Amino acid sequence: MTTEAVTHHDDTPTDLERWRRYAEWLALFTIVYNLIEGVLSVWMGAGDETLALFGFGVDSFVEMISGIGILHMIRRQRAADGDESPDHFEQTALRITGWAMMLLAAGLVATGVLSLYEQHAPHATWWGVGISSVSILTMWALIWAKRRVGHALNSPAMLADAKCNLACVQFSVVLLLSSGLYEWTGVGGFDAVGALLIALLCVREGRESFNEAKGIRCGCHGGCETKDA
Repeated sequence: MTTEAVTHHDDTPTDLERWRRYAEWLALFTIVYNLIEGVLSVWMGAGDETLALFGFGVDSFVEMISGIGILHMIRRQRAADGDESPDHFEQTALRITGWAMMLLAAGLVATGVLSLYEQHAPHATWWGVGISSVSILTMWALIWAKRRVGHALNSPAMLADAKCNLACVQFSVVLLLSSGLYEWTGVGGFDAVGALLIALLCVREGRESFNEAKGIRCGCHGGCETKDA
């Protein structure tokens, strides 16, 4: 009499795989959100001649490029069992992000200074108040979620991505303050100053993107350290 071995197939993914799928979903959501935020901000910023909102929108497109690199990293790590070292695609995305941030900063400085000189005032900044408020709430939710994923996967890259969202909160706070102060006081210079502060943040983010591309972990916020080979 033969005995047949009974094999039980468990289609339920492991906890690790579930966290990696969750990380991939968060990356996709971040890309789509930045795309929508960028379109609205650039469109309304151009319509209302709001320099800070327009610059904020362009930054959202740049952050979308960075998000594509993060999504690629997550999918690669699922195939490579958690390899944290950036590949050529991710390094290229980081370099593009860095150069785009620097170019955006240069453009905002030039137009911001010109706006101050000409004493230009936007038509309205209510869109800036609304978009920045939604962005702050959304980014804090993403920070909380990505920190959970980062700790669950023991992934410095995911925790660094959460800190990148913290940097996005800073961009949003600058936009909220500059837009709110203009609506409150009617002083057009607040919009230009907001654009200049966004430019300063862009320079910081650009430098950190270049460092990441070179293999130096900066995490979008705080000190940098070289990753061990």
